[in-house]
Amino acid sequence: MNVQITDINETRKTLTVTLDMGEVNTEYQAVLGDFTKQANLPGFRIGKAPAAMVVKRYSKELKEEFKTKVIGKAYRDGLEQSKLDVLSLVEVEEGTIEAGLSAAIKLTVDVRPDFVLPDYVGLETEVQAAEATDAEIDTAIESLRAERADFKVAERAAAKSDYVRFGYTGTLDGNSLTEVVGDKAIYAAAPQTWEEVEGANEGLLPGVSKQLDGLKAGDKKTVDVAFPADFAAVPALAGKTVQYAIEVQEVRERVLPPMDEAFFKANQADDLDGLKSQISNRLKMRKEHENRAAQRRQVTDALVAKVNFPVPDSLIASERDGVLRQFIEENMRRGVPQEQFEQNKKQLYDSASQAAVARIKVQLILAKIAEAEKITVGEKDFNTWLMREAMRNGQRPDKLAKDLSKDRDQVRAVQQQIMFDKALDFLVSKANVKVATAKA
Repeated sequence: MNVQITDINETRKTLTVTLDMGEVNTEYQAVLGDFTKQANLPGFRIGKAPAAMVVKRYSKELKEEFKTKVIGKAYRDGLEQSKLDVLSLVEVEEGTIEAGLSAAIKLTVDVRPDFVLPDYVGLETEVQAAEATDAEIDTAIESLRAERADFKVAERAAAKSDYVRFGYTGTLDGNSLTEVVGDKAIYAAAPQTWEEVEGANEGLLPGVSKQLDGLKAGDKKTVDVAFPADFAAVPALAGKTVQYAIEVQEVRERVLPPMDEAFFKANQADDLDGLKSQISNRLKMRKEHENRAAQRRQVTDALVAKVNFPVPDSLIASERDGVLRQFIEENMRRGVPQEQFEQNKKQLYDSASQAAVARIKVQLILAKIAEAEKITVGEKDFNTWLMREAMRNGQRPDKLAKDLSKDRDQVRAVQQQIMFDKALDFLVSKANVKVATAKA
């Protein structure tokens, strides 16, 4: 066997592996022997048919298996002799593979980039104070009251935080919106809808909530609604100003429940102090979780900024496809039409490529840190992941484990992700932590 290495770029190589005639014949005989042992031909017991008849009967299948075996041997032996740290096999040019001849197999592979790890112990991170403030606790209590609020009819003009029921009909340049909005008829007219006056969240029609203040039941008013330039729900309305004739049908005011025994009981507390303590603990846990996530982002960003190296093209392509698929699925669930993706195709592709390169760099750096720190994935780590994933998806852990066992690639991907998580946890545990100063 002879192996020649040709550099295509820093991370892509071509291995030309030449197997001599003897090596090729050995593979052929091994494959022919396997076929002969299993051959079931008329007039012969299984495994007793002459080799020549087996070759004639299973010519196509034998040839394909023979090629697969030779290519596999060339790949294994080529990696062993070249000592390359291969991440992915990109292309195979098999050439002529026949018994009685030598075979030259050309293998294009992407290899792990070589780089020196930067200092990764003592990276600077900044977190927010985890203790909940009195103002945050009070706000949380008001939110709990708002969730249990009653809405009573108000015989007066609408004011901030009231809810107004009204019907509307829209026109654009004096013409009906029916044909403009297509199947999104709710943007043309509706017999009734509810809107919070000056609410924190935008309703269906942008800006309408800020134009309801001072209106009472029976009032009519024409309001202008300026749709944003990137309005995805109805692209035909993007950047347009539409006139909506509205008629108020009812005004309701929000009545918060008193903080009495029934309220505390509904929130699993005995009294106000108990509720405040409960909320304080919950807010602290949430902040600690957010701080942990922020530290993980900060240490990975710091590492990527400290070291520069080329990323294998095949890894970029695979990761980019995943980023694009996730982005498109999320936006389609939000109602973004397919046409908008086509319009922004190049921008989406470029953004996904940049995200893919950053992700792969982080993974390669974490893998090298895990190796340097002898971070491994044990059975306990895998079982913890199984339990967490099963709870998240509502599955039984044993069912999830059984399904995983059928896919070796998926198992390796899970093990790799666990290793990345452990490496990140290690970096966070060794980071310098600064608590951000509270804003006045």
